[in-house]
Amino acid sequence: MKTENIPEVTEVRPKELECDVVRFQNNKEKWVALVGLLDGYPYEIFTGLLDDEEGIMLPKSVTKGKIIKQVNADGSKRYDFQFENSRGYKITVEGLSEKFNPEYWNYAKLISGVLRYRMPLDHVIKLVSSLELGSESINNWKMGVERALKKYLNDGTENNDENSAE
Repeated sequence: MKTENIPEVTEVRPKELECDVVRFQNNKEKWVALVGLLDGYPYEIFTGLLDDEEGIMLPKSVTKGKIIKQVNADGSKRYDFQFENSRGYKITVEGLSEKFNPEYWNYAKLISGVLRYRMPLDHVIKLVSSLELGSESINNWKMGVERALKKYLNDGTENNDENSAE
């Protein structure tokens, strides 16, 4: 494993992080992973249903955006997702934690904590795959998270989706 590409640990999260939008299926439901990036390396992950009733609705064309940390006057925090639509207008989805299932949210917080302290990505993926979770639905979710993170491996330890055919 090459370690020179892993950035240093950043204790204080920047207010805004660039973000990739990764879509996946979980038990025939459409899901999304919002992968916050620091220096091009996964720093945090948010996951949930692609659904305007139970999750968030995003146009299919949205593949990138920003995750913005907001600190309220009372000291509480929330995370918002912002993207530009096809006309160039900024659209903000507020309160990601309120949009997603609390159980999945908690697992994503755990994974984000490991990412923030820069555990090598192949080890993070092995950790996620080794989680023994209670239901088929959450185990399918886990596989979606693994796929979302695998796209950032660039050292040959796993298959690189688009780059392997070159």
